[in-house]
Formats: sequence, C-alpha cells, structure tokens
Amino acid sequence: MVFPVAEAGGTAVGGGRAGGGGKKEGPRLLPLRSAQLRAPTPRCSAWCPSPGHAPPEPPATQNPSRPPEPPQSSLRRMGALGPKPPPPPLLLLMLGVGCCAREVLVPEGPLYRVAGTAISIPCNVSGYDGPAQQDFEWFLYRPEAPEAALGIVSTRDAGFSYAVFGPRVAAGEVHVQRLQGDAVLLKIARLQAQDAGIYECYTPSTDARYLGSYSGKVELRVLPDLLQVSATPPGPRGRQAPVSPPRLTVHEGQELALGCLARTSTQKHTHLAVSFGRVVPEVPVGRATLQEVVGLRPDLAVEAGAPYAERLAAGELRLGKEGTERYRMVVGGAQAEDAGTYHCTATEWIQDPDGSWAQIAEKRAVLAHVDVQTLSSQLAVTVGPGERRIGPGEPLELLCNVSGALPPPGQHAAYSVGWEMAPAGAPGPGRLVAQLDTEGVGSLGPGYEGRHIAMEKVASRTYRLRLEAARPGDAGTYRCLAKAYVRGSGARLREAASARSRPLPVHVREEGVVLEAVAWLAGGTVYRGETASLLCNISVRGGPPGLRLAASWWVERPEEGELSSGHAQLVGGVGKDGVAELGVRPGGGPVSVELLGPRSHRLRLHSLEPEDEGVYHCAPSAWVQHADYSWYQAGSARSGPVTVYPYTHALDTLFVPLLVGAGVALVIGATILGTITCCFMKRLRKR
Repeated sequence: MVFPVAEAGGTAVGGGRAGGGGKKEGPRLLPLRSAQLRAPTPRCSAWCPSPGHAPPEPPATQNPSRPPEPPQSSLRRMGALGPKPPPPPLLLLMLGVGCCAREVLVPEGPLYRVAGTAISIPCNVSGYDGPAQQDFEWFLYRPEAPEAALGIVSTRDAGFSYAVFGPRVAAGEVHVQRLQGDAVLLKIARLQAQDAGIYECYTPSTDARYLGSYSGKVELRVLPDLLQVSATPPGPRGRQAPVSPPRLTVHEGQELALGCLARTSTQKHTHLAVSFGRVVPEVPVGRATLQEVVGLRPDLAVEAGAPYAERLAAGELRLGKEGTERYRMVVGGAQAEDAGTYHCTATEWIQDPDGSWAQIAEKRAVLAHVDVQTLSSQLAVTVGPGERRIGPGEPLELLCNVSGALPPPGQHAAYSVGWEMAPAGAPGPGRLVAQLDTEGVGSLGPGYEGRHIAMEKVASRTYRLRLEAARPGDAGTYRCLAKAYVRGSGARLREAASARSRPLPVHVREEGVVLEAVAWLAGGTVYRGETASLLCNISVRGGPPGLRLAASWWVERPEEGELSSGHAQLVGGVGKDGVAELGVRPGGGPVSVELLGPRSHRLRLHSLEPEDEGVYHCAPSAWVQHADYSWYQAGSARSGPVTVYPYTHALDTLFVPLLVGAGVALVIGATILGTITCCFMKRLRKR
C-alpha cells in the first residue's frame, strides 16, 4: 500500500472553508488506495525526526486548531504546484514515514446503492498528532464537475454545507455520526440521483509536520429503483401493491398456500432475497411487528423465523421458487396462531469490492388477510332421542350427531366419536363404552368385552350406539365424546379439539331377584387330619325363568390373632354352568366342591391342617341370559361367617409329654447305671 506524502521539511497545512463552500487549501493529495477500512493505529509522538531537521517551533500567531499556510515556494518544493516524481522508498524511510504518518481510510469503491435507500460511509484517521478527537469534513465531486468540491457536512462547523446540501443537513437527512474520537460515519437517509460521485473524507491537520495522507476518497454510484414485488403480476410500481389484498379463510389443519412475485431489472449483478412474514390481526405493520415465517436468503438458503423453525424442520412449512420470479410458501396444518396479515418482502443485495454483501433495496407487498377457523370454535355434539327407560334384555340405541363448519375427514382432518357412561350420581364423565377411531375401527371399553355392542356411522356426521340386551348395570348417564384431529408432518395426528354432549339419562329396570345364603360347618367340630365339610343353602325370590345360580367359597385368614383386613381369598366354587372352579387352599391340601342340589353347595377340605384355620363364607350369585345369549349378574348375596379351627386329639396332646418323659427316664437310667458300674469296677481293682 502506497501513501502519497509531501517533501521532507514541509510545513503542516490546515484545512478550512473557502468562501461559503468549505474547500480546504494547501497541497492536493492523491486518494488512498486501500482494500478495506481498518482500525486506527496508535498515535505518534509529538514529532517525527528526519535527517537534519530539529523539532519545529510553531509561530506565535499560529492557530492551534489549524497549522500556518505554507508559502508558494514551500508548496512548490512539496510538489503541490507542479509534477514531481515520487521519492524512492529509501528516502521515504529516511523521512520517517514508517515512524509517523497520518492515514485516512474509507471503504474501497465503487459502491453501488439504489435511489431512495440509506447509506453509511465510514471514515477513520490514524497516525496523527494532537487531540484524541479529530475533526472531519466531507466533500462531493460530481461526475459532471469532477474538479468542483461541494462541501457536505463538517464536525467542527455547523455552517460548512453548500447550499445544495444545506436543507438536507438541517433536516437531519444528511449528518455525521461520530463513532469515536477518530472515526465517523457519513449517513444519508434517502439517496438521490444527484448524490452520485466521489466522496472525500478530509481531516484538518493537527500535526506538527505535514506527513501522510489527510483525505480518502470513495466513489458512489446511485442506481435507479427497479425492484418490484407483488402478490399478483406487478402493476404500478411502488413499495406497496395498490390492489386491495384478499381475505382468505382456512380451516384448522388445512394447508395455507400464498404466492409472491419478485423481480429486478438492475443492470449490475445482484441477488434477491424473498421472505414471507405475518402480522397479527389488528396490529399495524412495522419491522417490530412483522414476524418472519420463512425466507430465501441471498445464498439460496431457506430459513424460518424462530416460532416456525420446528415446523420447517418437520416438513410442515415449505418455500419454493417456481420459475424465475415466482415464490410460493405452503404452511401445512394451519393453526390458530397462523391467522393474520401476510406480507412478501423482497430485498436486493450487491457485493461490495471488499467482499461483503450490502442490501441496496427492499420492498414489501401485502398478500392476504388470513383467518383460521379453529375446530374448537366449530365442533358441537348433540345426542338423542332423549331420556330412555327400558327393561332388562331390551335393546338400547343412542344417537350422536357431530355438527359445525368442519372440514371433511380426509387428508387434513380426522375425527373420532365415542360413548361414555357414568352410574347415576357418580361424578365425572364415566368410563368408555365404545368408540370409532380416526380410521373408522370400533372398539369396546373395559368391562364390555364379550357383549353384543355395536358402534357405527349411520350418516355423514351421525353415529349410533346399540346394546343388544341392556342390563340393570347399564343404567346411568351417557355422554357422546367427539374429538377432532389435524394431520401434521408424516401423517402424524394432533388433537385439535374435543367436545362432549349434554348428559343423557338411561334407566334399566331391575330383575327383582333376592338371594339369601346360609352356611355352616358340618359336625360343628373338626380335628387335624380330618375332612372339613362346609355346606351352603341358597334361597331365591323373584327373577325371570331360566335363572341360574353360582356359588363360591371364600376365606379370610387370621394374622397375629386378628382377621386379615385384606381381600378374601377364593377357595373354590361352582359357576352358573355347573363347572367347578378351584382357588388356593391356605393349607395347600386337596379341595373339592360339589353341587348337592339345585340350591345346595358343599366345600370339603381334606386332611385339615393348622394353616386352614380361618373364617369362611359362601357367596351365591344369580345370572340371567338374554336373547343375544349374553349373561349378566342379576343378584348376589353373602352368607354369615363360618369359623374353621382344626382341633388336636387327646392322644396327640399326651404324646409329646410321654416322649419327653421317656427321654428323660432313659437319660437318668443310663446315668445311674454308669455310676454303679464305675464304682464296682474300682472296688474290684482294689481287691
């Protein structure tokens, strides 16, 4: 990088306004050729030595803010009044350029911007003497008058601007923003065609010696605004399409598709970026309120706004380019949050000489006002035909109608309908009876397996529940539950709404079966090892013909002297079809159950053990068969408790003491006999 300098020994030259324009005086400097704007370097010391020169003494009349004007001879010696070959590198080194030289940096040009847009041109200075806060003056050289410098704005003189820039500077449209003491930005809010030209950033000298570059130049070319964006083929130009945008209504779960047309006729090589944004209803449009949905970046990468990132990754949100100018956004599975006014924003980008990308134009068009009709606001469920009263064994039919402005089931939406029943007076919706899922497959709820129950769709939105033979246990409050689902990515269903009908009372008459059971232990007393027989007699009053009885035996065992508070344990029983059912005997021995008569049952515990001790009872139940061959329990009862205690025989009580006594006698006899034998042998030995 080459920095033009003046001859050694020259006097520092200050800058000021010439007449009303503010053109600096002194030697003209060649523009700085720099690839990019760089951070300022450390400032120099008070002066830079050169061969044969001492530190300069400023004149007494010198203005500290501006160095004295050099005489013509000095200017001629510095090469300002005539061409002079540049000094060799060795001379530059001897003059101390590497030690201390002012350097003004601006971006490399040319810069291309569009009329009507804003621009900021940075400028900084380094290698200077004097105060940390430097002053800056900006000039414009228009192409039609390349030698005439037009003063734009200055940091040290409020009246610096030429008449052509004065009103714009006064209005704040053109101003200088100081970033730090030695760095500023020239900011123009709205470029005009006459703003094209070469911009010079000049820094009045505060140095003791004139050395280095005091200005930098960059060319700005202003392009016409040729960017167009619209929801339909473009009409009159403008930042907003003049056609009134349509109002679209989509159902929740359906696809929302919007198109945008963007084009540019700029002669330079530029890239277009297109993004779709949304503004919530009743909110004015602005950068703070416009929420990006998805956009195509200048490098052709597709990115979504933060709230839509997951939907883009899941494939629910798509953006494509159709042809050279048309862009299409598709939002799958519309949600309530997707309502609002949609806009298409097109931005035009150009690459500056330093390799960075700059936005040179932006336009926006309103695409449509979108209303999302949520399923929760439309879904409604009604039931009929009203309160029902039926007898046992009669069929029960209930109808459920799903209404509302709902999308038909298919690609975007699906529905499931089911019936719930709660016993009279019970809180909550109750348990599931039957339902049809989103695929139309029916299923029964827990406790209804094996019964003749049908759940079918009899019309487009009407569903029927049919119980072939109602039971008294079917009495209660019925509600129809409908759920609406929307399809997401990969055919995944998401529940969007649900609704329950009003309660529908159903009354089923009782069969009027009354059961009584009496149980006892045959013989009254039973001993260990014997067989305990428990008898149960059942009495029945009322009930339809064909009533069948079943009986089961249960035991509650004592724990630490008290009966267990847990559930009773099934020992055995006989079902309604006469088939014996054996449970678990506490003692683990054999068990037999018998039907002695139509209403008489017997339980026998063979080889009674102490573990069989407990409280037994008989539990009969009455069963009725309906026309659909299903059975239901019409009544039940429980007998009184029967205590079973295995007694011990009298001989068994004496057997243990006899064994203990015999054992003790044997030990004592053996001890006495051993003592006598020992004494006799001792006497015999002495003899």
